[in-house]
Amino acid sequence: MRRWNGWGNLHTVYPVPNSAMEYLTKRIGAGSQIPDAQLEEILARLPASRLTPMSLVSQEPQERVFHARGQSLPDWIAMRSGKINTFPDGVAYPNDEEDVRKLLAFASKNEIHVIPYGGGTSVVGHINPLPSAAPTLTINLSRLNRLLDLDETSRLATFEAGVNGPHLEAQLAKHGYTLGHFPQSFELSTLGGWIAARSSGQQSYYYGRIEDLFASGHIETPSGALDLPALPASAAGPDLRQAILGSEGRLGILTQAVVRIQPRPPLETFYGVFFHDWDSGVEAMRQIAQERAPISMARLSNAQETETTLALSGKEALVQWANRGLRLAGYDSRRCLLIFGVTGTPAACAHARRHALQIIRAHGGLFTGQAIGNTWRKSRFLTPYLRNTLWELGYAVDTLETALPWAKVLSAAENIQAALKTALESFNERCLVMAHLSHIYPDGASIYVTFIFRRSVDAEETLARWKALKSAASQAILQCRGTISHQHGVGLDHAVYLEAEKSPLGIELIRQMAYTVDPRGILNPGKLFS
Repeated sequence: MRRWNGWGNLHTVYPVPNSAMEYLTKRIGAGSQIPDAQLEEILARLPASRLTPMSLVSQEPQERVFHARGQSLPDWIAMRSGKINTFPDGVAYPNDEEDVRKLLAFASKNEIHVIPYGGGTSVVGHINPLPSAAPTLTINLSRLNRLLDLDETSRLATFEAGVNGPHLEAQLAKHGYTLGHFPQSFELSTLGGWIAARSSGQQSYYYGRIEDLFASGHIETPSGALDLPALPASAAGPDLRQAILGSEGRLGILTQAVVRIQPRPPLETFYGVFFHDWDSGVEAMRQIAQERAPISMARLSNAQETETTLALSGKEALVQWANRGLRLAGYDSRRCLLIFGVTGTPAACAHARRHALQIIRAHGGLFTGQAIGNTWRKSRFLTPYLRNTLWELGYAVDTLETALPWAKVLSAAENIQAALKTALESFNERCLVMAHLSHIYPDGASIYVTFIFRRSVDAEETLARWKALKSAASQAILQCRGTISHQHGVGLDHAVYLEAEKSPLGIELIRQMAYTVDPRGILNPGKLFS
């Protein structure tokens, strides 16, 4: 059973040992275990649905509560405190495209706002209904989850867009293929959601980001259907496929997607490396990317994230042993952990490893073998559950990310973290801030920042602390001229910053595209633009 007010399945738990709690207490203070609102309390206050009855739509109270919020920190604060101010008026589970067309016709006729819903994993407010005189209908696409066609000659697979990560990979695995798109939300997120938010998987260096994998699709809109052809390349005008990527439901509901697949690799291995410091690790990552060393992923943690990751692991004796060994080898508290992977045939993997290690060792990297890489691989989709545990222990956790050219990576990482570290001074609170490079490109990299701070007994106070942190970091990103989102999308949380990246004219272009397919403005209002 899935949690209604947190991440993932109810019975999956990420334990936090006492030593980790001591670590957090020392750095930001002791957390307070604050009772959460109960589902029954929220159901009792749920306003009546404003929808006209329709056979495909459920007005059942629990369905409406379960679809009211996603996974952003403001969503968590609202759900855990019970202070949810808006709910969808109904939830529909279409079985096919014909049902989607009927639902859009129903919504258009009755001036109902429509929110497409995939896995509900948005961390920036994509699926939240907004206060409005118009009722809201959430369309959950989870029943549209089949593999419809497999073109093995062209290596193209056609899926219904509501398929989640594990089910997609399981259907391809039966035929010996993989998509290779593995975001941290892989357990719950969907193909349609990946496309709508321009998702990036953990191994996008090898398999490609979702825009590289998305070949074509079928989109239902209030003005009719849009079919994009699956072509290897085209010079026939602007690429409408690119308009659908990142459109966040404003240009229609994606019901089918054709994606580029690969044979499942015979071998995949992950390794750990320690660098003396962040600067040398970043320089090694730049060289790996610019020499196009054929690894499959690279994640470089800074010193604070390296230390915190080890502290939260719960393996106290092993960590102490590793710390002693690293100090003896000359790797002090500035050390930074790199996890990199190789994927493919044994010969290709051996070549990729040799190439990467040649660069790594030239920058003082200490190769430690597979132990750390194997640990990361086992927990790669479990880590989000840590948010549940820490919340219940009195701590809030959030993340943000950007991407910039290599020339700006070091200064931007420093400036963003510095902004977060001081953002809570007016609250007389501290914030634990850490970062890693999660994706690398020949011309730049993504900086992924995690921050942990104490919750207040007052939900509004916790939200105010988050707003101060989010604003400070976002302003620092804009000052560095980084993107406001490398992989999380825009939703509500980033919408105010989008114009700085796209320009006023760019926002107007997006708005006019949306007006063409949705003249009544019923599709996911408030997302991307107001």
